[in-house]
Amino acid sequence: MSRSSFDSSFMQLGPAYLRFHSGESIADSPSAHRNRALSIRSGGKSGKGSGSGSQLPSFSFSSLRGQAQPELSRKLFKLIKSENNLINAHEAAGRERINIATQLSEWGEQTGDDAISDISDKVGVVLSEIGEQEDTYAHALDDCRGRLKSIRNTEKSVQPSRDGKAKIADEIAKLKMKEPESARLVVLEQELVRAEAENLVAEAQLSNVTRQKLKEAYDAEFLATIERAEKQIILAKHGRRLLSLIDDTPVIPGDARPSYSEGSQARQILNDCEDDLRDWRPEAEPHDAPAEETSPAREKQPALSVEEHDGAKEFEAGTEVQPST
Repeated sequence: MSRSSFDSSFMQLGPAYLRFHSGESIADSPSAHRNRALSIRSGGKSGKGSGSGSQLPSFSFSSLRGQAQPELSRKLFKLIKSENNLINAHEAAGRERINIATQLSEWGEQTGDDAISDISDKVGVVLSEIGEQEDTYAHALDDCRGRLKSIRNTEKSVQPSRDGKAKIADEIAKLKMKEPESARLVVLEQELVRAEAENLVAEAQLSNVTRQKLKEAYDAEFLATIERAEKQIILAKHGRRLLSLIDDTPVIPGDARPSYSEGSQARQILNDCEDDLRDWRPEAEPHDAPAEETSPAREKQPALSVEEHDGAKEFEAGTEVQPST
């Protein structure tokens, strides 16, 4: 079986499943125009983009920024930094998956078995696309992280307002103990009223931004998680279809296996996989339940009906039955 980078028939099958260079960023190559191929060997054997994600990050003064954060935003600062570590981990996992897919394809080619060579190549295509899904998921997580930053920035802007109000209140308390009749008390109390009004506006803004951005951030993350999971399920199912084309019936030493003739079926499976990924759409699932469905009164309704039923039984037991005339 010819092992050219890909035969001329593959060129007519539309966008390929894999990038020619596994190190390219998905941001530089939109999913609608990905340079995919029906063979993972199309991109050569340079091993580009096979870096490991286990390397430790170099020292940076950014690690000291957490100490300079206002108290109000310090915890969220750490959360956002942890989210960044998670994003890097998913990007590294995607790169390693693509690297493994390339190695699987290259190993299958050198076995000399036409079936193993073709199927390992196309299974590598599926595995590499799973790696692409990890990269897409990492970009979605980065968008969620940006929404959390909006909350953090608002917290940082509210902290001076809180501190200013507390400082004026402390000055008033100290002055009342030292000089209860001081004329400065009137001035400080007026400043406190203004500070409380400013803080009231800032706190309302913080509450609004926190609720909105928290909801947006994790709703987007859960939607991205659903998309990643469902697309990986699609890829895994078609990967199993490819494996079913391998005839693993044991042979007696000296006997030859039947020639491999499932190449066209394997190509069709990849085409089906691409069609399923392209046709995938998120399901519309309303996540806000109606208020009456979650109200405590509705949940306790069965208990009330039982009490009414018991009361009816007691009424029947305590009432004499009048004889009919």
